[in-house]
Amino acid sequence: QVQLVDSGGGLVQAGGSLRLSCAASGSIFRINVMGWYRQAPGKQREQRELVATITNGDSTNYADSVKGRFTISRGNAKNTVYLQMNSLKPEDTAVYYCAAQINSLRVPGTMNYWGQGTQVTISS
Repeated sequence: QVQLVDSGGGLVQAGGSLRLSCAASGSIFRINVMGWYRQAPGKQREQRELVATITNGDSTNYADSVKGRFTISRGNAKNTVYLQMNSLKPEDTAVYYCAAQINSLRVPGTMNYWGQGTQVTISS
């Protein structure tokens, strides 16, 4: 069984910063990609927006809307991922979900796993 636990959300004023964290645990053989998605208010699960990803080779990818403001990184143990968010805007308000593509020890092939989500609210 694999579990992702994400945290670090909160309420900040526009222009402020937040740092999100996510830790993967359980029967993990290999983590291929970790990343962050967000679901804005009123949007459905299927409309979650990709924010940033990082591979196990540390290649990163960002949504155009966050380039230059957000930075994704992995911890030394490679089972953690962080999202440093600077210069936050009201339109960044959303529930942020950690996600990972993982080869587990118990299930053949890769599967996508999700954290429970953490609320980020930016006031103007």
